[in-house]
Amino acid sequence: MTIFSEIYGAYFRAAEKILSKGSVTEAEIYDIINKEGFKDTALFLPQKLIPRADGTDWGLLRKAPDGKYESVLKNPPRPIVTRLQKMWLKAKLSDDMIGLFMEKTERALLSERLGNVPELYKNEYFRFTDIFTDGDDYGSERYRRNFKAVLGALKRRELLEIRFTSGHGKRICAKYLPIKIEYSQKNDKLRAYCYSFRQGRICGCGTINIGRIEEVRETGVVIRGELSEERFLARMKCGQPVTVRVTTERNAAERFTAEFASYEKQTERDLESGSLLVKIFFNPQDETELLIRLLSFGPVLEILSPESLREQAANRVRAQAELLKAAQNRSAEIIN
Repeated sequence: MTIFSEIYGAYFRAAEKILSKGSVTEAEIYDIINKEGFKDTALFLPQKLIPRADGTDWGLLRKAPDGKYESVLKNPPRPIVTRLQKMWLKAKLSDDMIGLFMEKTERALLSERLGNVPELYKNEYFRFTDIFTDGDDYGSERYRRNFKAVLGALKRRELLEIRFTSGHGKRICAKYLPIKIEYSQKNDKLRAYCYSFRQGRICGCGTINIGRIEEVRETGVVIRGELSEERFLARMKCGQPVTVRVTTERNAAERFTAEFASYEKQTERDLESGSLLVKIFFNPQDETELLIRLLSFGPVLEILSPESLREQAANRVRAQAELLKAAQNRSAEIIN
């Protein structure tokens, strides 16, 4: 009998927590599933765990005399690691970015425990054609130190004094409260979303590239109050969203949904054609990156508004067409 289709997926984690508790109430089962699963997991997973008269459940729980449900297992679920997972982990240990979240000793110890397990892949196997080549130096000691300082302050809600150089070459030193750290796939850079403070009060908000930070100093000042990530992003959000139409050709609708999963969106589907009409809300600082990602979909995506972004897209396409035409002309001259 197949119980789980994916080892250690969301369903496995939810079932593992329930079985590890020994005995649980029905309310606790639903609470764990809601926390560990997806929005629709509670529609079917409880029916597979709670014993049913028709025997359609998985048989992992039984009803106890006190009305609670208890595990039928003699021992708690014991995690295992497959060989494929070990190979993947060995490959990830060679990525400098993982060093931001692990100490050198931990990384070395884990690599030693994996022993002679081969890497699933090597970084040099991959060639990325749609990202910038001046990504952050994740292996730099200064970068690691600054990243950990920002991450720690974010968790503690501590105000930091940060000295960095802006994208325009201006040297800045001020007090900031980190709210969120985000990875830009197109730029291959990490950046911190921060509130800026002056004389103990919020005076603005913006982003700081971790790679541009020269020095971080702790202030010991912990900020209280409602400064949630949602409120911050609402302040950073553009006034007018980008509206696009995505067709179903080349599996475009599904690819678009996956590519822009991290963006706040409003999506409508045309039931006849299957195409999507999507409004994308974004940070104005990310306009160029967003435009590049939209253009990567080619003719299966049309930018409808705003007109300024639509014109930028048209100009980029015209420039590419001219470069292609010039290359073809040079090839023709060589042949002749």
